Amino acid sequence: MSHGAKVPPRGRALAGLAVAALGVVYGDIGTSPLYALKECFAGPHGVAPSHENVLGVLSLVFWSLNIVVSFKYLSLVMRADNRGEGGILALLALVRKGDRPSGAERALVAAGLFGAALLYGDGIITPAISVLGAVEGLSIATPAVEPFIVWIAVVIIGGLFAVQSRGTARVGTIFGPLTGTWFLCIAVLGIRGILIEPSVLLAVNPWYAVQFFLREGAHGFVILAAVVLVVTGGEALYADMGHFGRRPIRLAWFSLVLPALMLNYMGQGALLLAQPEAARNPFYTLVPGWALYPMVAVATAATIVASQALISGAYSLTRQAVQLGYSPRVNIVHTSSTEMGQIYIPQVNTMLMIACIGLVLSFRTASNLAAAYGVAVAGTMTITAVLFAVVTRALWRWPLWKVFLVVGPLLLVDLAFFTSNLQKIPDGGWFPLVVAGLVYTLMSAWKRGRNRLAQVQSENTLPIELFLDDIARRRPPRVPGVAVFLTSVEGGAPPVLLHHLKHNKVLHERVVLMSVRGEEIPQVGDEERVACRELGEGFYQVVARYGFMETPDVPAALRLLAAPGAEKPVTIKPMEASFYLGRETIIPSGKGWMANWWKRLFTVMSRNAQSAAAFFNLPPNRVVELGAQIQL
Repeated sequence: MSHGAKVPPRGRALAGLAVAALGVVYGDIGTSPLYALKECFAGPHGVAPSHENVLGVLSLVFWSLNIVVSFKYLSLVMRADNRGEGGILALLALVRKGDRPSGAERALVAAGLFGAALLYGDGIITPAISVLGAVEGLSIATPAVEPFIVWIAVVIIGGLFAVQSRGTARVGTIFGPLTGTWFLCIAVLGIRGILIEPSVLLAVNPWYAVQFFLREGAHGFVILAAVVLVVTGGEALYADMGHFGRRPIRLAWFSLVLPALMLNYMGQGALLLAQPEAARNPFYTLVPGWALYPMVAVATAATIVASQALISGAYSLTRQAVQLGYSPRVNIVHTSSTEMGQIYIPQVNTMLMIACIGLVLSFRTASNLAAAYGVAVAGTMTITAVLFAVVTRALWRWPLWKVFLVVGPLLLVDLAFFTSNLQKIPDGGWFPLVVAGLVYTLMSAWKRGRNRLAQVQSENTLPIELFLDDIARRRPPRVPGVAVFLTSVEGGAPPVLLHHLKHNKVLHERVVLMSVRGEEIPQVGDEERVACRELGEGFYQVVARYGFMETPDVPAALRLLAAPGAEKPVTIKPMEASFYLGRETIIPSGKGWMANWWKRLFTVMSRNAQSAAAFFNLPPNRVVELGAQIQL
């Protein structure tokens, strides 16, 4: 449930946030009309565009959008926020607070991690299929351009990733209005189509969907694999909740996005009733000849916005994984001095760019890519539904009958979409599953390795009471200044401190043992950021707390100790302190490669992780690193 006492936005503030949400939240789902209906009728498993089939498919589209997006995400799942933040990792952190048996909790964590890993597959496919779907309109206007469409898409995608390092602050100001223009355009096109055959509006009757399944049988179930394309991006509503809040996202959906999407889908359907041959590309066939080139330009811009939202989402997901202990430290670049959420991660950007361009060159058309699309989306939606069911039972204390009555049907819908998408695996659906499997393996190996490393470090850490008693007895020489020893074990003398004393035989006048603790909440307020305790003998214990949406900054945390009104026992000037870090060299132990594969993988990841000094933003000329070998 919500925390804090934020005042809900109203009036102009609410409208402004709703417009801004258009670009970030609805870019992905908003560009689905480019290819969704085409796959239902002209795809490899498409049905003939007969009158009954068109109304049946449109009825499925209408009710899928309303059941999955309007009801599941906007009405229910968005209530399960972690202090205002959404997304599968935020939901996973929320679930882990529940009183669950260890075995059940491990299963839930594994499912949540795999759902998060699937989002990377979605983030790779979305830019590729969206941009290809947009530029393919050029082949309708000028068939001579068709051989160059793939390379045009490659240039656009390459350019999109190339500008990521500059940040999205400037471009972000036009995201909302540009996406709003796109929705208005597709709404007008939809009205134009509906006027051709107004009877298409009968598709809002769910009986047409029921008749479709009764008539088509197993083939009707197969079509769900194409229908799911209309709800791609549904997970983004939940993931981006922290940026805009529930009300602006709901306002944008019901006032513009849903009406525009349904008008366009109905318009495409009306066109198919009049011209069944338009199934080759119903979206661009609906566009009048004089408007084709402008529409391609608007569509391309809209797909770039949609891709940007997924790319930014991959950055945020990676930062959350780092903070929650599922990923090694990476180089997180803040591209805005005012917006904490605007970040850029070079390693993630490079991998996404290579994978996106590789997909375009391999699959070559949006239709081929549609075979890979949907598996990741349906998988993530299903896992979200399972985690949400746990929240309703464990945290909200819903009775079992209510969970089954409310969440059960939604889970059945998600499972229907997911199982229908399994047929896509041989034709490209394997790609997001391979990506998810790889990401999940890396995340689980890192978490397992960090837990084992923490256990080893805890065993090698001397209880602070024993250490201070020894200091009081031996009285080693003390030199002026402050030494900050970073340690992951609170309440102990870390190995790096013991090595320093053993080799240098001196201590600073003031010694700070500092731990950075990751919390399973999105953000920690400055008033709760730092806790300091005097230990005696000139020693202090400092604990800095950070949420999973934040990047640790040790100097900034230490400066809070000197903040006005702060009742802290020590004041530290970061540029005058010496920071001591332990640089561990991991040595895998144990016989048998298969039994200890995770140790070797963890070792490789540790060697390639960003240094602790850079990750914690320590002053480069104030850092001393002492190496140690640790056997896992």
